[in-house]
Amino acid sequence: MANLYRLTLQQRHRLPPVSTGVSSGYSTCLSCVSGVSKKSDCRRFKASRRLVVGLGAAFCSQFMTIAGTLGANSLIASARQRGAVEQVLKDVQWPEQFPFKEEDFQRFDESPDLLFYETPRFVTHIDDPAIAALTKYYSEVFPPSNTPGVSHFPPGYKQDRIVGMGMNEEELKRNPVLTEYVVQDLNLNPKLPFEDNSFDVITNVVSVDYLTKPIEVFKEMCQVLKPGGLAIVSFSNRCFWTKAISIWTSTGDADHVMIVGAYFHYAGGYEPPQAVDISPNPGRSDPMYVVYSRKASTA
Repeated sequence: MANLYRLTLQQRHRLPPVSTGVSSGYSTCLSCVSGVSKKSDCRRFKASRRLVVGLGAAFCSQFMTIAGTLGANSLIASARQRGAVEQVLKDVQWPEQFPFKEEDFQRFDESPDLLFYETPRFVTHIDDPAIAALTKYYSEVFPPSNTPGVSHFPPGYKQDRIVGMGMNEEELKRNPVLTEYVVQDLNLNPKLPFEDNSFDVITNVVSVDYLTKPIEVFKEMCQVLKPGGLAIVSFSNRCFWTKAISIWTSTGDADHVMIVGAYFHYAGGYEPPQAVDISPNPGRSDPMYVVYSRKASTA
């Protein structure tokens, strides 16, 4: 039986991350229900965020050098062009050192995340077409289901073990697909409380933009995945902008794909990451992107 882990990356109680029930996948189980109000479009706050954090053009210049064979125009091209995002991680010439700085992971609101997520938010954080697109994608890549279930997972999907992790216990309790859950703030403690090589799949849904220690978290994900296990990170262009990291709110969709790809690469132990654009109605509904990788068999 497959074990699935939903890493509801620290504070994202947004969509229920679909963890495939493989062994104990590290997915963000937050997805479920949390969310006080619908997340804002991160793009609206780029300018003001730069002023507060002082990100500036240095990052953009540095970021473009990561693209390897891709030109600057490719990275800043509209993600609405079907296929453009999927090319971002093709043949990347990664710098030897992690290219991001400490200030790139600062937030406008640095107050304790526990306070922000203390109140349950039983809402979705992307629109219905985006949710449907993600569910369809999961149905194509998850291990076969062994019993009925519900969630952002495909209809009827269930495994013997599906673990969710998030910041709000009430939200986690309301997710019927979970067999167990863990309340934990990954920004304070990125250590995953699971045995090594115990999950087949780990999913994170619309939560990666809140991680302030992404490399540590991605290393932990690799540690608990079985060799060949699948890690799926999905995101849109919506977020709680005061809690999202600076580098995310100051960049666009194609850049976000590169950022998540960098997390996989610099964490080590993964196969080269790949990107998929599953946006259901480009320009008419919320976009939806997936960056995924598998744990290397030799890791």
